Amino acid sequence: MADGPAAALCILPAFNEAGKIGRVVAAVLNSRQVDAVVVVDDASTDGTSDEARAAGGEVIRHQSNRGVGAAIRSGLNYGREHGFAIAVVMSGDDQHEAGELGGVLAPLRGGQADFVQGSRRLPGGKTVNGPLFREVTTRLFSTAFTVLSGRKITDGTNGFRAFFLSVLGDPDINLDQDWLDRYELEVYLLYKAVRSPRIRVVEAPVTVYYRGGTKQFSKMKPFRDWWRLVRPLIFLKLRWRR
Repeated sequence: MADGPAAALCILPAFNEAGKIGRVVAAVLNSRQVDAVVVVDDASTDGTSDEARAAGGEVIRHQSNRGVGAAIRSGLNYGREHGFAIAVVMSGDDQHEAGELGGVLAPLRGGQADFVQGSRRLPGGKTVNGPLFREVTTRLFSTAFTVLSGRKITDGTNGFRAFFLSVLGDPDINLDQDWLDRYELEVYLLYKAVRSPRIRVVEAPVTVYYRGGTKQFSKMKPFRDWWRLVRPLIFLKLRWRR
């Protein structure tokens, strides 16, 4: 259960992250910036769920692989059902720094914002061991996001963000759409937030890590999944979806 009127829940979507997820859960809990952690295991075939529980996280397990958007949605529903006021979404593969949670949550707790988007591009943010292809494409995407949304966002693909769960009650936001099950949901939510006159959005500097001695690439497939990131911008701009 939530602890207090402004209790915060950290949501970690995860698919086959054994060997990483326990470290992430422990780091988030040790930060003492959130009240609970829920790992949404999107039908992993390894020990992700067991490792997350052992580290102190709650676990929701999907019986079939539904996608990161569906995993985030399950975590958000859990937060609303259990009385949390704030949701923090971070990567389950240890790309984000739990020590930066305080800086991301500060604008919410200080009353300056309703939605905080993490950015590696702001002063104080950085990328560690980032692949060149990812550096170029994330910058291009953020430029496209800025043009199509009409609001400058420096790091539109960054999955580290925090917001009041009351934001999801905005009449223009509908996360319960099947087309948002994979990477689309994160872009959709940010686009809707920056376009709403009722939601105050700010960015906060964060670090993005690509772990290991060699450059680590995510589970994204370059063409298929980049289309999943881009299409919410097109569909919403042209009002093909709502």
